[in-house]
Amino acid sequence: MKKWLGIMMVLIIAISLTACGSTEEEANADSEQETDKTYTIGASQFVEHPSLDAAFEGFKQALSDKGLDVEYDFQSAQADQTNALTIAQSFSSDQVDLIFANATPSALTALQATKDIPIVFTSVTDAVSAGLVSTMDEPGENITGVVDMHPDAVINTIQFIDQYFEGATIGMIYNTGEQNSVVQIESVKKAAEGTSLSIVERTVSTSAEVQQAATSLVGEADVFYIVTDNTVVSALESVVGVANEQDIPLIVGEPDSLARGGFATYGIDYYTIGYRSGEMAADILTGDKQPNEIAVEYPPEMQLFINKDAATEQNITWQDAWDEEAATE
Repeated sequence: MKKWLGIMMVLIIAISLTACGSTEEEANADSEQETDKTYTIGASQFVEHPSLDAAFEGFKQALSDKGLDVEYDFQSAQADQTNALTIAQSFSSDQVDLIFANATPSALTALQATKDIPIVFTSVTDAVSAGLVSTMDEPGENITGVVDMHPDAVINTIQFIDQYFEGATIGMIYNTGEQNSVVQIESVKKAAEGTSLSIVERTVSTSAEVQQAATSLVGEADVFYIVTDNTVVSALESVVGVANEQDIPLIVGEPDSLARGGFATYGIDYYTIGYRSGEMAADILTGDKQPNEIAVEYPPEMQLFINKDAATEQNITWQDAWDEEAATE
């Protein structure tokens, strides 16, 4: 009897070990299957210019660093709102795993197209005013991201202009169809209150109108200030040409525009905000977090950048303080 009991105990232990091994193997298989999954991301970019391109590169690098296998369907709206909506609707129809929305119009149309597919945005100036999220800390059910406007950028820029170009009239060109630009223009007006500065505006609807708008400001504007308006930035060389020819200092909204001929900016690194957006996307794709669990973030840092060559081209008197205050190119 004892012999039979011993045999039965051995059999029970063996069966248990087999079951445990099977469960462990299944778990490992599931883990490997999750690791080996290929994700499809629809990347909607409002227009192609260096800042947005850098943000997309940062986004892709973050996902690569996380070890995710991703296929990208990249589409540019060519600065056309209708195109942006068509792209978003296409991604929704294709049921991509996630939409990366690069710039405010792309984010707005993505949110209009789907409430089910996760959306991660960047290069958005003010996510709350644009209606993308209710608050920075409590984004929508399927959307979050990183904005490109540091809270102090406009204030610091206006203080810089007021200090070194006292009494100047600031010429601004923007597309009223871009909510991000409207928000920035209002911020500039508010920041200029109580200073020696005044503002004159020109509006455009396409990049083809930018050069004419810049030319029309000659004689009125002492300084150009081009915010991160995608339509205008995509044709920035038109403004640079007028600024250089007419000796008008050109203040810009980000470092990539500085490299294209702008004189000064309180800027951020678009690659960095794109990278952070990619980290958010990785957490969402792997199921570690839901979009509504990830607060919208500001850029981590901001710095004064000055382009010495542009200063020469625009006949700007160099100030010794800039050697210490600014990173120069």
